[in-house]
Amino acid sequence: MSGARTSPGESVTRKRGRSLAALGHTKPQTYEELRAVLSSGTVHFPKRMRQVAIFLWQHPSDVALGTIAQVAAQAGVQPSTLVRFAQIFGYAGFSDFQGLFKDHLKGSWPEGRTRDNKEPAAAEPHADLHFLNGMVGASQASLNRIGNGFDTDSFEKMADLLAGAELIYVIGSKRAFPVTTYLSLTLSQQGVRNVLVDNVGSTALDQVGCISQCDAVLAVSFSPYNSITPDLVALAHDRGARIVAITDSTFSPLAKLSDTWLEVVEQDFAGFRSLAASLAVGMALVHGVVARRTG
Repeated sequence: MSGARTSPGESVTRKRGRSLAALGHTKPQTYEELRAVLSSGTVHFPKRMRQVAIFLWQHPSDVALGTIAQVAAQAGVQPSTLVRFAQIFGYAGFSDFQGLFKDHLKGSWPEGRTRDNKEPAAAEPHADLHFLNGMVGASQASLNRIGNGFDTDSFEKMADLLAGAELIYVIGSKRAFPVTTYLSLTLSQQGVRNVLVDNVGSTALDQVGCISQCDAVLAVSFSPYNSITPDLVALAHDRGARIVAITDSTFSPLAKLSDTWLEVVEQDFAGFRSLAASLAVGMALVHGVVARRTG
């Protein structure tokens, strides 16, 4: 005789329990606990779930304030994918999972401020300035995020490692290339020997061919991480060079390869991302290296 039949609700609960057991974690109760699980390296997502995880990591405010359709569209997935992602972590659906992000957002607002009592935005002076004002706003938002929980210990370790290197290789491509170009130029102007790996003529592998354990790499990379940068950093890592990185989430391939790294998340407007925060952090890092070498 067969055992007692389970209801659909009990079946779903058991599936969520098995998912959490497989992760080795209990159901996260706060946004900070969720980030701790995601950064632990014990969760291995398929492509679409990983895409969701990166978006949630980088844009908690958008997740808190958006509808499931809006968040799905921004993350580039179907709403059902968000529901499945929430269920992995023990939640019945996306709406209650979203509560983690809402609570986090409320805690980050200044005292007495709510979403509903914010002062209305001033009217834009001219329609042609709409995009400019949007990019300025994105840059300001990116810079404000730097002030909220900046990892001073990682920053100081990065400066120490770069200051102690015989030669610094500066690596970044695509959207990160303007950042690395300017950092390399500034290092050179301050008398710090460095190599900008620019991959002109597809020579990037040759440009890092002489890297050794006496050298260091300053790498910059942003999602979707589909550039040559991780391959070059992996080669440098195998050669014993010290690796420091500026990247935008724990899911970046640079995070595992680096001795230390800093998280910098840039806000976007109309599909265009700011570079303001990355440049600000990079310039502060150059200043720190120079100060350590001349102090």
